[in-house]
Amino acid sequence: MKRRDFLKTAALVGAAGLGNGIVSGCSSENKRFNFNRLGQGDRLRLSFEPYELQLRHTFTVSSYSRKTTPGVQVRIDYDGFTGYGEASMPPYLGQSVETVTNFLSKVDLNQFRDPLQLDNILSYIDSLSPGDGAAKAAVDIALHDLVGKLIGLPWWRIWGLDASKTPDTTFTIGIDTPDVVREKTRECAGRFNILKVKVGLDNDKEMIRTIREITDLPLAVDANQGWKDRQEALDEIFWLYENGVVMVEQPMAKERMDDNAWITERSPIPVFADESIQRLADIPSVKGAYHGINIKLMKCTGMREAWKMVNYARAEGMKVMVGCMTETSCAVSAAAQLSPAVDFADLDGNLLITNDLFKGMEVVDGKITLSDLPGIGLIKL
Repeated sequence: MKRRDFLKTAALVGAAGLGNGIVSGCSSENKRFNFNRLGQGDRLRLSFEPYELQLRHTFTVSSYSRKTTPGVQVRIDYDGFTGYGEASMPPYLGQSVETVTNFLSKVDLNQFRDPLQLDNILSYIDSLSPGDGAAKAAVDIALHDLVGKLIGLPWWRIWGLDASKTPDTTFTIGIDTPDVVREKTRECAGRFNILKVKVGLDNDKEMIRTIREITDLPLAVDANQGWKDRQEALDEIFWLYENGVVMVEQPMAKERMDDNAWITERSPIPVFADESIQRLADIPSVKGAYHGINIKLMKCTGMREAWKMVNYARAEGMKVMVGCMTETSCAVSAAAQLSPAVDFADLDGNLLITNDLFKGMEVVDGKITLSDLPGIGLIKL
């Protein structure tokens, strides 16, 4: 079957019920794309604007605190259809609104008439600079959203995944005073099945004991490179394991690969690379030093590379988790399309803000819940 014939068939399958045909951002909710227009119709048009995310609580990890996260919202328009994307830039990424908008200003999508040529378009985007992961992710997400809407299917279906196999998502509790930690933990009561706790300072055990006053839910911990001595880190991991912790992220600095590998070899719970892993090419260097990898769209340049990373890591026998930054439901819903293929998920970034622009992936009884909305599954608010 030729590619065009297959895509026509996919669109018809969507019309038959696999996709519900609702296209967010179009002039008509039931509008369907005429595949005979591919290469003949409109050109891809990119637009963007800064958008600062407002956090519900001050967010503290082992290296910084913040109340906001800078971001840039992106859209790609094509023949009456719109795809949405975003860049979110927490401090450690080393990117800013200025760097993202400078990168996006260099992007020329007018040269492309066929949005289904994802590899060609995104290879061009990646070639524009050696870095700028968040900016590239914004274009990638918008393009995937657009293409899914043209086909009439969500990406979890296009990838052949089973939405019933989505994991529970963690909900993150940042480093804070006992009173604030208690308040945040109570807010989670009855909503989540696993919590994620930021550690890496000198109050780790106080944090865990405070949470244990409120709940006995399983916990994941993220040290964010905060632990300095490998034996002390390992001792703490055993203590955490005895207190219901089921996994740990990035125990020590990413440069200390041998120490992280030493910890992983002896740890009673899975150890995941976070800051140590950015893109697909990094996987060989972390194999053996960690049990698994944490994939984030803002680090790896988006959905195309994230999907490759899932499959590569699985082929290497590694565990996989999918995470996020502080993001709107746009980027979180994009990452959620991968979630049926992973072991752990930390997709709560949209729940940590007060000014979401979208309705997308939902958490129902603690579990990631995907819809049949095409693309990345968004409704613009």
